[in-house]
Amino acid sequence: MIDLAILKGSSFVVLGLARSGLATVRALTAAGIDCTAWDDNASSRDEAARAGARIAEPSTVDWSHVTALVMSPGIPNRLPQPHPAAVAARAAGKPIICDVELLARAQPEAQFVAITGTNGKSTTTSLIGHILQDAGLRCEVGGNIGRGALDLAPLGEGGIYVLELSSYQLELLQTFRANVAIWLNITPDHIDRHGDLAGYVAAKKNIFARQRIGDCAVIGTDDEPSRAVEREMAARPGIACVPVALDRPVAGGVSYRAGMLIDADGYTVDFSDVPTLPGDHNAQNAACAWATCRWLDVPREWIVNGLKSYGGLPHRQERVAAVGHVVYVNDSKATNADATARALSSYRDIYWILGGQAKEGGVEPLAPWFDRIRHAFLIGEATELFAGQLDGKVPYTRCGDLQSALDAAHALAQREATAPAVVLLSPACASWDQWKSYEHRGDAFRAMARALPGAESLGRAA
Repeated sequence: MIDLAILKGSSFVVLGLARSGLATVRALTAAGIDCTAWDDNASSRDEAARAGARIAEPSTVDWSHVTALVMSPGIPNRLPQPHPAAVAARAAGKPIICDVELLARAQPEAQFVAITGTNGKSTTTSLIGHILQDAGLRCEVGGNIGRGALDLAPLGEGGIYVLELSSYQLELLQTFRANVAIWLNITPDHIDRHGDLAGYVAAKKNIFARQRIGDCAVIGTDDEPSRAVEREMAARPGIACVPVALDRPVAGGVSYRAGMLIDADGYTVDFSDVPTLPGDHNAQNAACAWATCRWLDVPREWIVNGLKSYGGLPHRQERVAAVGHVVYVNDSKATNADATARALSSYRDIYWILGGQAKEGGVEPLAPWFDRIRHAFLIGEATELFAGQLDGKVPYTRCGDLQSALDAAHALAQREATAPAVVLLSPACASWDQWKSYEHRGDAFRAMARALPGAESLGRAA
C-alpha cells in the first residue's frame, strides 16, 4: 500500500468504491486522512466503512472543507452527463482527480512509465513490467490493469511504476508526470464520454502533459491521428520522441518488418522466437516496449530474454494447450469484431469458436479473414445471426454451448490438421448470455482444452 502521509491535513471525497476506490479509501484512512466515501452499492459502502471511511451521499457534503474529489474513472465527470458530485465539486472550485494522481504526489522520487492507446495497453504494460522485473529492476505494474494504484508497493528513488492509463484516468490527472509516455494507437472509442474523436484524442494527449527535458515519448505511427501526435511531440524541445511503425522503416525509431523487430541502429530480433505475441498488433506492442526499455538503459540481451519469456495475458490470444499439430488459443477478451480481427489476422488454418451476445454488425467486418477459417463453431444467442452472415462463405456448425463447440472443433482439427493449426476461441461477442464474464468464459475454455485427451498444457498455470 502507498503511504499517503504526505497529504496529512487534507480531506477527500471518494466516489466509486470498486477496486481502485476501495484501495484509495484504505490508503487514506491508514494515513489518518479525513475521507468521505460513497457508492450506489451498499456492500461497497459497508466495506469502505469497515476501512474507516465516513459514508455520506455527495449531496450532503460540505465542499468548502474538501481538498479534492477522488473519482472512479468509470463515472462520467463531464459527458454524457456529469455526476452530481462532479458538478458540486466544480461549483466549489475543488479539483477532480483519480487515484493515480495521489500515487504521483506520494512517490515524487520514483520514475513513471505510462501507457495509453485504444488497443494493446494491457499487453504492453504487462510486457514492459515483465522485462523490467526480469532485468532485476524495482518495478510495480498497475493503474487500469491489475491492482489499484494505491495498492502498489512504495518504491521511492530508483523505482519504476509501469501504469496503464485510460482516457478516463488521463483527464483526471493534474501533477502526474510520465518520464516515459507510450502512445500505441488511436481508433474511435468512448465517444460518448469525450464528445467526438478530437475530444478522445485530447484526453489521451494528457499523457504527455508536464513531460520535461530528458523525458521520452514513444509513439506508434500507424494511424493518422497518431502520426499527427508524433509530429507535435517531435517538435517539443528536449523530449526524446521515438516513433514506432509496422512494415516500413522509421528514422530514429523502432519498426517491425518481415517478422523482425528492427532498432534504430539496425539491431534485429527474430519474432519467430516470441510465440506468446502473435500478430502485427502484438509486434507494435513489443516494439513500443523495446523502445521504452532501451530508453531506460536495459541491456538489449535482457530485453530479448524478457520478450522470449513473456507468458502473455489471460484471455488475450492465450495459448493454453496443444494436441499434435493443433494449438488451443483462449481469446475470450475479444468481445467485438475489432478484437477478433486481430486474432484472425494472426493465424492460418483456424477452427473458430464464436458467439454469445452479438455486438452491432456481428461478424460481417471480419470477411477479409474468412479464407483463414477451416470451420466455424457457433455458440450462444448469436448463433442464427452468425449463421446467416457466414452462410456460403465459411463452413459452420451450430453447437449451442462452449463444451460442445470445443469437442467438435477438436475432433475436426485432429482429423484434418497435418500442419500447424489453431482451435481459436475468439467470440466477437459479450459473454453474458451463458457466462458471468469474459474471464469466466475463458477460464472454462482453458480448463476444457487442457482436459482434452493427450493435451499438453501451455502458458501459465490455471
